[in-house]
This record gives sequence, structure tokens and C-alpha cells, in this order.
Amino acid sequence: MVTADDIARAQAAVADVARHTPVLPSATLSERCGGDVVLKAESLQRTGAFKIRGALNKLHALGDVCSRGVVCGSAGNHAQALAFAARARGVPCEVFMPEGAPIAKLEAAAELGARVVLGGASVDDCLVSAKARAEESGMAFVHPFDDPDVVAGQGTLGLELLADLPALSTVVVPVGGGGLASGVAIAVKSVRPEVRVVGVQVETVAAFPGSLAAGAPVAVGGALTIADGIAVKRPGDLTLALIREWLDDVVTVPEDEVAEAMVMLMEKAKLVVEGAGAVGVAALLGGEVKAASHGTTCVILSGGNVDAGLLATVARRHETEMGRRMVLLTRVPDRPGALATLLDCVAAQGANLVEVSHLREGIDLHVRETGVQLTIETRSREHADGVVSAVREAGYGVTRHTDEI
Repeated sequence: MVTADDIARAQAAVADVARHTPVLPSATLSERCGGDVVLKAESLQRTGAFKIRGALNKLHALGDVCSRGVVCGSAGNHAQALAFAARARGVPCEVFMPEGAPIAKLEAAAELGARVVLGGASVDDCLVSAKARAEESGMAFVHPFDDPDVVAGQGTLGLELLADLPALSTVVVPVGGGGLASGVAIAVKSVRPEVRVVGVQVETVAAFPGSLAAGAPVAVGGALTIADGIAVKRPGDLTLALIREWLDDVVTVPEDEVAEAMVMLMEKAKLVVEGAGAVGVAALLGGEVKAASHGTTCVILSGGNVDAGLLATVARRHETEMGRRMVLLTRVPDRPGALATLLDCVAAQGANLVEVSHLREGIDLHVRETGVQLTIETRSREHADGVVSAVREAGYGVTRHTDEI
């Protein structure tokens, strides 16, 4: 299987390239969760995720076998990591990625020198394509998680936790294929068996709870998820066995909680973290995992590779949830100056108009009326309520909608 000695050897194999990433205190999480909570910012790792550790260790283990090159299937982070590691070690690299992979991850792998191939609709499709390419070309196939050398490489993160956190009590770690979670658990529990290690999956693609209950890998259906980096439909045989042996629990979190965790990390910790990397924070905020009452709870932020467009969408959604963004639909007489009067009413309340649209068809209007849709930013939910009340008191009939954009 994988041992603490394997992880110690891996540390020497990756140390010249992989960064020892910082552990950052989080006053916000500590206050909200009732314990000392810190963040392991692996989102600041080279290539923006922990995967570089496993990729480097696998290339070290392969030695001359990888002289013809390496190939993998990945949602993005493993692809970038293998491309970076291959460039550092001077070997060719090909990566197979899903057709819906984030553009930022596709471009990053290509910029690192990898030949990028769209290999299907899912990571599983890409793994099949990558294995076929390895057999055809003589390149070495590098699995993203179900490989003892990869698991040992990911486990070097656990050694950093032991070195940096003498009061470590609980580790909360994202789970996709299970390589990071099992490697960290082996590294930590081999030295400190009392430390609790909890894995977190997103509800929409959570294969481990059912697989652990069944005692064998059980595939789940694919789904759109904000946590694409851990959207693995079937656990590996190796990682399932390791997680059953070494982890204390695996929990799941809803998509909405993951989105809120991403925004909290941006606003409070000033960290850009992808959905897969934020699931541990979501679990603490949502109560799926409790912070340790004694000692330190460490949440691993496993990656920060997220498209700017998705980040903007998540931020706007948060603004809506907090009552700081809303859409109002009303009617005004279809005559000069009528719209200006309505906008003056909104402006008088100190609200910011983001967008104004005229609606003249598709809704029930008098022939001399026009519909007006206002997208408005406010300071708080209370401020938003005040804007709506002022518009109604001015004689406008108002329908209030959530801004779904």
C-alpha cells in the first residue's frame, strides 16, 4: 500500500520544485466555528494546486521509463501539475481533459508545454483515452490519484502540517479521487494517530459515502458542479481502501455552501480558491464538520484554479443572497420624463443603478405604459427593503425579483 516511509522519501523527491505552502490563521472561521481554525493555502502551490507533489514523485519513481514522455487524464489540476513536472524534468507530456474543462485550466496546461487533447465528456472518459494513448505510444501513464507514488507525493503536504502545527487536532481535506486525503491522513496519523482527519465531497458528485458503505468502488452519475476539481464519479481501488483505513469520516456539502465559502475566502482571507478547494471551509461553515474544541483545526485549500467568469458569477450570487443586489419590475407612463422621475426616487435612497431595461412586450401593459426593469445594488438587505418601500410610496407598483445572473 502506502507507508509513512514512502511519504518521507517522496518529500526528498519533490522538495526542489514544490513549495512549502503557508498556514494562515482565520479569525473569521475561528469566531464562527468556536475553535482555533487555520487554512493550509495549497492554492498558492505551483500550478495553483497540490497536484504537483504527486506528479513530481511519480516521475521520480518512473526514472528512465518516462523518457518517451508522460500522459494523463484530468479535469485540469493534475494536467497542469504533470505538465509542470514534465517540463521541470525534461520529458514530453500529453494531457486529456474533458470538453467542459475550465478554459483557464486548458490554457495553463498548454502554456506549460503539454499537448492538450479534449478526451470526452468526463474525467473517466479522459482516463480511458489517456491509457489508450500510453499503450499506443509507449508513454508512461500517470493516474491522477489511484497510484501509490502519487498518493505518497500528495502526502508530503501532511508532513508540512506536522512541522508547522504542533497543536494540530483536526484536518479537513477535500476528496475527489482520494489521493490527497489518503496521503495526508497516512502522513499525519502515522505520527499523531489521535489527530482527526475528515474528508469532504460535494453532494452533486459524491462517490465515497456509497462506496465506503458497499465496501467496493461504486460509480455515481456525473453532474454539473462548481467543484469540478473533485468531480470524480468512481473512487480508485487503492484510494478507497486507504480512505477506509485512515480517515475518520467523509461528509458531503451542498453546492450553495461551496459558493458561499469561495466568497468568504475572497472577502475575509483575500484568497482566490476554486470550488474543489473550498469544500472544507463550506463543511465548517455549514456544520457538517465541527471545529476541534481543543487544539487546531486545519482546513486544506487544495486549489485556486478558477475561471474569472465563474468567480464573478459566484460573487454576484453572494451579493443577491446578502440582499445587496436585486431586480425590480414596475411600470411608468410612456411619456417624456416618466423614467427620470422613477430613477430620481431610487437615487434619493442612495441605491446604485446597475442596469435599466424597457419592457414593452410579453407583459400585461396599458397601451400608454412601458415596463421598466431595474437592477440595483444596495448596502444591505435592510437598505434594499427601504428602496422598495420608497418606490411603492411614490405610487409605483413593484415586483421584486432575485437577480439570477
